[in-house]
Amino acid sequence: MSQVPSSERQKRSQADRRDESERRLLDAMIEIVAEEGVGATTFENIAQRAGYSRGLAFLKFGSKEGLIRALIRRLQESRVEALRALDIGHMSGLDALNTYIRLHFDELAATRDTRAYFTLAAGAVADLSTIRHAFSETHEQSRIFLEQLIVRGQTEGCIRDDVDPTGAALAIGSLLLGASMQHITDPGTNMEQLKMSALALIASGLAIRRTSSPGVGGPPI
Repeated sequence: MSQVPSSERQKRSQADRRDESERRLLDAMIEIVAEEGVGATTFENIAQRAGYSRGLAFLKFGSKEGLIRALIRRLQESRVEALRALDIGHMSGLDALNTYIRLHFDELAATRDTRAYFTLAAGAVADLSTIRHAFSETHEQSRIFLEQLIVRGQTEGCIRDDVDPTGAALAIGSLLLGASMQHITDPGTNMEQLKMSALALIASGLAIRRTSSPGVGGPPI
């Protein structure tokens, strides 16, 4: 059995340490946001919580915006993996859209990463921070993805042709953003009820309704 050269093992070990330090620093930031709020997310506090020096945290991310962008990348990778596991690529555009919405609500209720993201986004907007541009960029990427799903559904014949894909995608994204802020400001909100209401709005506003006989409405597909 061939052995991995020591130089290669060393490179892997260094990469593992880099990944581990980034994960721990991001986890520390998320914990601080949950426990102490956005104002406490300084490099000093984050590094201390993670068990590293402030210098290492600064060297790794460069700025608070760099730290935020690292969190965004982690969330995006997690979302992509979750959608891939659900096999969204083989769904109709409408089913894929509904799956995306369900996943958003489920992650919001279950994962602290997602809650921290929207808490930080709210703080960046409130402070008129330049960091808000990092959030606007990722929200625009989400809008484009939603628009693509709507166009796909129109091509397949399960989403109405008279729906404006760009406007509808922006409206859906705004709905999800508003639901996220509602959850942050009032953790007692019934998110399952809110999720089902959002899905009902999508069905009534976008889905083509089939009729089983003249004058009789069938369920949305």
